Amino acid sequence: MIENTNRPLILASTSTYRRELLARLHHPFTAVAPHVDEAALPGEAPEQLALRLALAKAQAVAKQYPEAVVIGSDQVADLDGEALGKPGTHVRAVTQLQRMRGKMVIFQTAVSVVCQATSFAQTTLAQVKVQFRPLTDAQIETYLLAEQPYDCAGSAKSEGLGIALLERIENDDPTALIGLPLIRTCQMLEAAGFKVL
Repeated sequence: MIENTNRPLILASTSTYRRELLARLHHPFTAVAPHVDEAALPGEAPEQLALRLALAKAQAVAKQYPEAVVIGSDQVADLDGEALGKPGTHVRAVTQLQRMRGKMVIFQTAVSVVCQATSFAQTTLAQVKVQFRPLTDAQIETYLLAEQPYDCAGSAKSEGLGIALLERIENDDPTALIGLPLIRTCQMLEAAGFKVL
């Protein structure tokens, strides 16, 4: 771990994937559940949903820990303007992957950094374009039974076997698809006065 001369760092998330990503920065941090309603508002576009929830999560935890620098993040799979969230069940995951096969899906990953004590708040969006292969039902079943990605937006984990579902990925932040865009997060932490290096 890097010697900590910063404010406390908190990840407003219980996601294993986001915790593993943030740990790459070698700074001690605490993960706190934000307890935010993640339902979309009527007519809300996928990117707006991701941005709103990332900020809401960071703000909810920052209220409890006003001296800390808090990171909130949210990811929404965007299929032709429709938000696809975490499937939760095998049946919903099958339906999601059947709808996405052969199509380009944009994974909208928003990140927000908030420090209530310094009135700092920034939110940004990292978009990842993912082209899915024209998968068969058997391939979808094989994947889901092997990986069970029911807690992942869009039912796919690119860091695991899910990479076999894809033809290509287009993005400028390779960690964004996993759930926390670390390039943007580092930039925002620095802007908040948190020294990453």
